[in-house]
Amino acid sequence: MRKLTLFIALMISLNISSHAQDLIIKRNTDEIPAKVLEVSPTEINYKQTDHLDGPTYVIPKSEVFMIRYSNGTNEIFYAENSEPVTMPKSQTEEIILIPSSADLYTQGLADASRYYTGYKASSTTVLLVGLLSPILGLVPAIACSGKSPAEKNLNYPNRELMNKSEYYEGYTKRSKRIKQGKIWSNLGIAFGVNVAAILVLTAGR
Repeated sequence: MRKLTLFIALMISLNISSHAQDLIIKRNTDEIPAKVLEVSPTEINYKQTDHLDGPTYVIPKSEVFMIRYSNGTNEIFYAENSEPVTMPKSQTEEIILIPSSADLYTQGLADASRYYTGYKASSTTVLLVGLLSPILGLVPAIACSGKSPAEKNLNYPNRELMNKSEYYEGYTKRSKRIKQGKIWSNLGIAFGVNVAAILVLTAGR
């Protein structure tokens, strides 16, 4: 019973540590696992999740596309120079708002974060194989993470937007990063489970 309790405690700890964190997503699609401390008008202060007692880091807000908080909420930052272009139809008629290229790219990133779920089959396969052996789990992890998501799995919300090159680039780039992140996260979880199992078995001897 003591072994089972220890094993469950370790699994809960691993699960919490892998999910209870903020995620800073930069405009170049780089991701920073972090604990966000403050968001000011010009910069974001944060600590690294693996070193919360360490120094506070600062990143210009202009370099950040979105913060995904540990509670599941997202905060998106639009570039100051990406205001929609306006085109008046006449002196009295309403204007038509034409999104800029930067806006379309940013919207593609945001929509992928919201709608793309096509990673589940690949990430689940990696998790199951990794639970049997983390070394074997590397095989599907490397193979799957190297491939861009299939068109049928993108689950984009709007075909007209997807036909625009800037939106398509943002959506597909972010989707691939999500897929890669989920795959390697699941392999990490599988590795953690194996380590925890070894610790439990060793402690019982």
